[in-house]
Amino acid sequence: MPEISRFLGIIIAMYYNDHAPPHFHAKYGDFEAVIAIDTGELVEGRVPPRVLGLVQEWREYHRAELTEDWNLARERKTLKRIEPLE
Repeated sequence: MPEISRFLGIIIAMYYNDHAPPHFHAKYGDFEAVIAIDTGELVEGRVPPRVLGLVQEWREYHRAELTEDWNLARERKTLKRIEPLE
């Protein structure tokens, strides 16, 4: 699973063979959540509320880049790194 960003102990990644809707994975310790790129909906899993808030803030800033990486993943191309939340 390619890592596309990392910040504050949170790892953001995408799988090449993942299912719709377009989404990414956020890992924090033993927690993992699947989050829709467009809506920010928590599709699956869970992370602590504070972590989810940080991930949602990051998603808002990088929605276009996440969509670009999703499309690259569908084509099995190298994903681009996305700046961490500062």
